[in-house]
Amino acid sequence: MLDIYGTLGPRCADRETLAAMFAAGMSGVRLNLSHVTLPHAAGEIENLHAAAADAGKTAQLLIDMQGPELRVGALDAPLPMENGALVTLGAGGIPVPTLILPALAPGQQVLLDDGKLLLELVAAGPESATARVLRGGLLQSRKSIALPGLKLRPPAMTTTDLENIRLAKAYGVTAVMQPFVRDRQDLETVRAALDAAGGRDIRLFAKIENLDGVAHLPELIPACDEIVIARGDLGNAMALWELPRVQKEIAAACREAGRPFMVVTQMLASMERSPVPTRAEVSDIFNAVLDGAASVMVTGETAVGAYPVEVIRYLANTASEACAYLGR
Repeated sequence: MLDIYGTLGPRCADRETLAAMFAAGMSGVRLNLSHVTLPHAAGEIENLHAAAADAGKTAQLLIDMQGPELRVGALDAPLPMENGALVTLGAGGIPVPTLILPALAPGQQVLLDDGKLLLELVAAGPESATARVLRGGLLQSRKSIALPGLKLRPPAMTTTDLENIRLAKAYGVTAVMQPFVRDRQDLETVRAALDAAGGRDIRLFAKIENLDGVAHLPELIPACDEIVIARGDLGNAMALWELPRVQKEIAAACREAGRPFMVVTQMLASMERSPVPTRAEVSDIFNAVLDGAASVMVTGETAVGAYPVEVIRYLANTASEACAYLGR
């Protein structure tokens, strides 16, 4: 049976909406812990389990950890960034992780918010750096940072991650999604933390979203319960036209090894604003299932989009049609 996942957020956090999403075919949700903790989301999680019971189901709850991902810190307000403008990273400007600054040099590109914004360094120092905006937009707190070609190794888990792992069992977590997996050691670190917290039955999903993860895929597949082809940041790590080939290669490796895999990111992105998807989007979902995906997931489409129930309906019905075509 193919799993259909939404993402929990303000547009689908109430019991009635979640129940309608389960009725439309949803298996469970992802909770992004880059922005909240399990205790902070306690009310929404309670609604999730109640809504699943209303629909005669048991909710799957996937928590997406902070992990080694680099993110912008807290901003006082969303920051408009105009093309050609100069911005400061670090002291006196946009807050960034301290391990970034010593590694920066003029010419280094900086991708923010899954690549929506693009900067290029013009000057760098030990406490701050100056960058020119090449592709502007509105920057909000806690958005992702990608530094193409730069090798940094933050710890696999943050202090907050470890606390969420400790509480996972009590909140009904069924799987942990480890982002930016670099090698088998990352997965072993998370698995050990889960086991120590009494979560031996909680599944471990490895998100492939950087080139290290792609390169080490053969050692990652046996060390997790499911591979996640996370096309957002993976698409920042390479030319976008290379991404479909890499997706196909990961899918083929998982099929050969008998390891389930998930496809995620922008599957129904247009439905954040539209009640119907594009033809390309439903074809993308259909082809992901034909490639052997065990699950598909949407993110902002349900978390902040205007039509969370319709999103799940299109996702589930398209996946079901693909399964029927395959005789699954």
